[in-house]
Amino acid sequence: MGYDEILLDAEERMEKAIEVFRHELRSMRTGRAHAGLIEGIRIDYYGSPTPLKNIANISAPEGDLLVVKPFDPSSVSAIEKGILKSDVGITPQSDGKLIRLKVPPLSEERRKQLVARAKDVAEEARVAVRNVRRDANKHCEQAEKDGGMSQDESHTAKEEIQKLTKKIEGTVDDDLKKKTSELMQV
Repeated sequence: MGYDEILLDAEERMEKAIEVFRHELRSMRTGRAHAGLIEGIRIDYYGSPTPLKNIANISAPEGDLLVVKPFDPSSVSAIEKGILKSDVGITPQSDGKLIRLKVPPLSEERRKQLVARAKDVAEEARVAVRNVRRDANKHCEQAEKDGGMSQDESHTAKEEIQKLTKKIEGTVDDDLKKKTSELMQV
């Protein structure tokens, strides 16, 4: 692997770690209704687990209400069962065509638990980014050893990888700060 390939690979893998982190944060309940709370729930749809967002339209007409309108009205009961089985903690109410989910306000204790979970998810993202850095540094050392890269190029690549790591970790910290303030709002 050459200098550019190593940097590009590291950047792509770090961006994927950030995407996973942001997805985890979106799926956390904040007391306000948003589609991200339930869009990833897997529903047993004709024998295969399918994300809810692929089989229904999800909207939040009010701050504390989610409305799920299935594309196929016969899937209402399967969607209800899937939501009940998930760990969202919201009981669906159905009229046969639509499913309504009333999002209850969060208690102070629950908010603190969610903040702790957000911190754990952020740390997992940081660890993933650092693992990518470690792998990229090993690729640089290997390329230097194999003669594909000079010692100076290897050193420069490692510095670039470190800058990228710091930038991505800063993004994780910023996103965590935003989510924490969002969770603690009453």
